Amino acid sequence: MPDLAVVILAAGQGTRMKSQRPKVLHTIAGIPMVSHVLATADELGAAHVVVVVRHERDQVASVVSEQLPGVIVVDQDDVPGTGRAVQLALAGLPGTFSGTVVVLSADVPLLDAATVRGLIDGHVLAGNALTLLSVHLADPTGFGRIVRSSNGEFESIVEQKDATDAERAITETNAGVYVFESVALGTALSGVTTQNAQNEMYLTDAAAGIRAAGGAIEAVAVTDPWLVTGINDRAQLAAAAAELNARIVRGWQLAGVTVQEPATTWIDLKAVLAEDVELLPGTQIKGATVIERGAIVGPQTTLVDCEIGEGAVVKRTDATLAVIGKNASVGPFAYLRPGSYLGEDGKIGTFVETKNSKIGRGTKVPHLSYIGDTTVGEESNIGAGTITANYDGVNKHATTVGSHVRTASHNVFVAPVSIGDGAYTGAGTVVRKDVPAGALAVNVAPQRNILGWVVDKRPGTAAAKAAAEADTALTRE
Repeated sequence: MPDLAVVILAAGQGTRMKSQRPKVLHTIAGIPMVSHVLATADELGAAHVVVVVRHERDQVASVVSEQLPGVIVVDQDDVPGTGRAVQLALAGLPGTFSGTVVVLSADVPLLDAATVRGLIDGHVLAGNALTLLSVHLADPTGFGRIVRSSNGEFESIVEQKDATDAERAITETNAGVYVFESVALGTALSGVTTQNAQNEMYLTDAAAGIRAAGGAIEAVAVTDPWLVTGINDRAQLAAAAAELNARIVRGWQLAGVTVQEPATTWIDLKAVLAEDVELLPGTQIKGATVIERGAIVGPQTTLVDCEIGEGAVVKRTDATLAVIGKNASVGPFAYLRPGSYLGEDGKIGTFVETKNSKIGRGTKVPHLSYIGDTTVGEESNIGAGTITANYDGVNKHATTVGSHVRTASHNVFVAPVSIGDGAYTGAGTVVRKDVPAGALAVNVAPQRNILGWVVDKRPGTAAAKAAAEADTALTRE
């Protein structure tokens, strides 16, 4: 839309968040608040997107520029107020621009492009100089009020601190979403001052200038207050996050995903789920996780930027940047660190930790093991209690295990080491040297039984007493 510019206000400090992180960079559904608003601007197809910054400007500018290359970043100066922010944004637009300007706030993340597009369409059709969103609130305290004439036409916006008692009784409030004609906006802003209770240059005062110049103004009330809910503190952040998550979960349910307990299931905005995926209670699908058809995830499972294959089962697992193949099984109580890859029909079982490892098709690591910096071939079985000792105190080293290998319980593979195809290892073996294909690796010393050691060395203990009684019983026999 070559005649459309979107201005995003992101200069506020957000002191009520009580955080070193800029307010607009706090996340909701896995992405910063400002990123939701940038996505809306991008979906609108605006020719120009201007973000006004001030507090922690470099952090905010970096995020917005990375997400939307070509965005125009404008710094707010020492003159406070949204009116001044928009005035500077207009100055940052190309000098030839004379179209429609949409003003959004970076701390209103649930507003969708469809609502804004409808506002723009109505604005153009009516030939308005200004069209804005309003919302009816049971408790309008703190918000600017929409004042209407006796026949319901827009008259003015009055800020809370400047309102009379009668105006404060009004429940229709300004939602902070505006569509302006740029020429009318620029002219009106030139007459706005800081002569008010807060000594700020209000954007809302531009409405009075537009109306005085004969421009048509219309306030359109939204029926869903969440769309225009702003976030100022952690409590509001949590409430908005819960609301957005409920909508995301419902959307996936309608798309064919089974969510057994929506109240305890969290799905980030970038996640992609196929039909017939089943999510069990207490599951978090974070980041850009992709889950294929028929997979079952949960309960109590967290997946961050993972790929889950068709028909896989992942339960009571914490995984980040991991790939789980078709019909594979993971958990319960597994920990998959970045770089973990489990092939089709493979298994990572109970209390297994993996890191930067590729486990081949049909291979099983059933329980109580650590597999790090390791490549395992196909159809192998790693015995319980196996550890790949990949760190020598300075550097990490790799372990290679071939296909159709059978390793016994309580093995330690001291990297770098390689175990050939079809090899076996004995219980308790510490493998320090490469094992040829088809070989059996053992290094267990012969067992010695020292008779009478407990009675002699641990006299008076319960064990010594039990041993003595057993010896007496044996003698009687």
